[in-house]
Amino acid sequence: MRARPSVTTSTGPGPSSAAGTGERGAGNGVVLTVLHEDDLPPSRDLLHDLAGEVRYARRAELGDALRGSDALLMWDSFSPALREAWHHADALRWIHVAAAGVDRLLFDDLRASDVIVTNSRGVFDRPIAEYVLACVLAFAKDLPGSWRLQGEQRWRHRVTERIDGKTVMIVGTGAIGREIARMLRAVGLTVLGAGRSTRDGDADFGAVYDSSRLAALVADVDYLVNVAPLTGETRRLIDADVLAALKPAARLINVGRGETVDTEALVEALRSGRLAGAALDVFEEEPLPAGHPLWSFPQVLISPHMSGDAAGWQEALADTFLENLRRYVAGAPLINVVDKHLGFVVSP
Repeated sequence: MRARPSVTTSTGPGPSSAAGTGERGAGNGVVLTVLHEDDLPPSRDLLHDLAGEVRYARRAELGDALRGSDALLMWDSFSPALREAWHHADALRWIHVAAAGVDRLLFDDLRASDVIVTNSRGVFDRPIAEYVLACVLAFAKDLPGSWRLQGEQRWRHRVTERIDGKTVMIVGTGAIGREIARMLRAVGLTVLGAGRSTRDGDADFGAVYDSSRLAALVADVDYLVNVAPLTGETRRLIDADVLAALKPAARLINVGRGETVDTEALVEALRSGRLAGAALDVFEEEPLPAGHPLWSFPQVLISPHMSGDAAGWQEALADTFLENLRRYVAGAPLINVVDKHLGFVVSP
């Protein structure tokens, strides 16, 4: 029987080979499968240096590749392939997802298993925080309005808003939410947090409130920033009641998951003028279909799920996985271990 490293946990491109005919590497006995679609991860040579065998598989090939595999890199992080091929995972001990969110990966059999799941927490924190700050400034300074007027060659003076002294509530108090909080506080906004429980004296948020009471908390909020992971508790968390509780001058910024916002309620709030605007990077259906009402609102900023994808993001994803692969081979604690029942990495 092939010797495998013990697994412990910690919170803290070129042509592919055919599935099941993996390339031999360092000879340490670890069999790694990489699920990909078109692109392969950078630093491919290092994968072969660290793992005993590396197999590459697209969705249709994953079942064959998983037989005898110890580890799976979900480079195609949104693929449903693992659920379909789960019965072939006869030796799987560890899955790494090349993304921060794991809601599209987790299913009942995986949750019930002993397989460890890690994610790419930390890669997207700063880029997403910069995106949120950019949206705040774009709304306050009416940059979309200036671009529209420029396209019409119209010179129309307007008075813009200041952002200092405005209040932002960040829904989701994990690593990305904390980076957003630090950046927005640095430019003068008052920052509050909404998470799983109420607490005072938080280093980044000051006060954190129970997100299940969100509608009762947002009356004085100027910007509601959603970065919550998708769980049973957060699905459509931002619903008609929350949107109605916001003041008409408020804006919503969603960089979490599309399913955490009730899209129909959002469309109605924008159409009726009960919400001043929204910046949306994620949607319940992606790509956002042509003809969807959200495309037509001038007060809505739409981007195609790219808020965290700054230059070098794929290299950063690969580096995060390689660090964990080194740890796995050495039997050292893995980083970014996901609580499979909560659906995210729990901060220490």
